[in-house]
Amino acid sequence: MNIILFGPPGAGKGTQAQLIVKKHNYFQLSTGDLLRNEIKKKTKSGIQIEKIISKGNFVSDEIVNELILQKVNNLKYRDRIIFDGYPRTINQAKNLDKILDHFNEKISLIISLTVSREIIEKRIVGRVTCDKCNLTLNEFFNKKEIELHPCGQEYFIKRKDDKLNTVMSRFDIYEKTTLPLIDFLSTKPNFHKIDGALNIDEISAKIDVFLNV
Repeated sequence: MNIILFGPPGAGKGTQAQLIVKKHNYFQLSTGDLLRNEIKKKTKSGIQIEKIISKGNFVSDEIVNELILQKVNNLKYRDRIIFDGYPRTINQAKNLDKILDHFNEKISLIISLTVSREIIEKRIVGRVTCDKCNLTLNEFFNKKEIELHPCGQEYFIKRKDDKLNTVMSRFDIYEKTTLPLIDFLSTKPNFHKIDGALNIDEISAKIDVFLNV
């Protein structure tokens, strides 16, 4: 079963994807991680990607599609993938169908986390990510978890693209480019909408119901 996990920046997609990986033995294919990896490696495309992201814009379909194709081609197992942050547009959705068709695979579950602009603002200001294990927590909501984190709280850093103005610009772009895709996919029987304002455990429990069907 392959999964698409939708949600605006700050909705908690990464956190839920990590929980699915741990509990159900899935592979998380995060567009954000792919892009950040290119930036970290300082590749030609990475330099271009960093300039685009720093302005609060989304990277072009061509760049993202190519990175997704490379990653899927190199995976040993392709029937337990969580597509986190991809597709964002109808064009990307069509590209994903082509990639999966090549391996006789399909998307079995589509989950959309819905969160208001106000809540996203509060989450972004305090969001930090462990540079060692990639766990994402919030300085305001998860103080105890950060203090007791096994890797050490010194590993928690703020992402360069976590500036409030930048993220809210991405939120606006997400609504403009991705909501039409979600509206289109919402007619499918395997599409499910979940309130992203719920706490992490509540959201996870709802996702577990769909995965255990």
